[in-house]
Amino acid sequence: MDYTALIADIRAALPALELREGEPMSRHCSFRIGGPAVAMAFPASKEELTALCALLRQKGERPLVIGRGTNILPPDEGLDRIVINTSRGLGDISPDQTRLTAGCGASLAALSSAAAEAGLSGLEFAHGIPGTVGGGIVMNAGAYGGELKDTAVLTEYLDEELRLCQAAGPEQELSYRHSFLSGRNCIALSVTFSLQPGKKDTILARMRELDGRRRDSQPLDMPSAGSTFKRPREGYAAALIDQAGLKGFSIGGAQVSPKHAGFVVNTGGASCADVLRLMEHIQKTVLAQSGVLLEPEVQLLREHEI
Repeated sequence: MDYTALIADIRAALPALELREGEPMSRHCSFRIGGPAVAMAFPASKEELTALCALLRQKGERPLVIGRGTNILPPDEGLDRIVINTSRGLGDISPDQTRLTAGCGASLAALSSAAAEAGLSGLEFAHGIPGTVGGGIVMNAGAYGGELKDTAVLTEYLDEELRLCQAAGPEQELSYRHSFLSGRNCIALSVTFSLQPGKKDTILARMRELDGRRRDSQPLDMPSAGSTFKRPREGYAAALIDQAGLKGFSIGGAQVSPKHAGFVVNTGGASCADVLRLMEHIQKTVLAQSGVLLEPEVQLLREHEI
């Protein structure tokens, strides 16, 4: 791919689009890890996003679409790709009686706050999840017994042919860390949530309670991608890692959090290679001691796989 020519074509076709060349991925992921992307685009609207994707498709480029980067691990060498960041201009949230429709770039914290402001209950669990609505629906984000599948009733998306589509109810195929969008080259545009009327003060109190539990139990002051591994069929990843004696274990700048064994954290200057080596060590050790092979929850952005 002649990226110099491609970037020139993008600028000519979409002059208002914010496009940064050589943008470090470390600035756009919660791990604070990753080398530069060829370019990163920040579409300001659904129309601009669609036009950009159509142009890239015409030129034979398959972009990587990210939100706030809270569940990704980019490579140290960077990405030979155009990256589309939806976390800035696609965050509108619209209430309609007992429903909220949110753009893919809206943060889950903003979504739950908007629900509370409207006196709508059902998204309190999402307030402390650091990702966006788009990324959240792709992986059916959840915490503290709640998941987006409990309230998501309609997802608007671009399919592989860039056609505007909708998936309603069961069509969303929402299950543990999975949706109908998982593993597909589609782009979530917005999600509509059906909620229950409630008292604003009660909703806010529940959000504060969950936020306090997170602060007490999770290393929120350290760069990480949240839970590093998915919950196995039996037990919990954090408990298995702790039982294997790995809490506090480190390789380079990557460490199993001493506060919560389910988190791999960047203690300062960690590389992607450090994190990958540590994750592999955790998997091998837990497998040897408990017979459980932990599956990564963090998305590993290896160039040949994305």
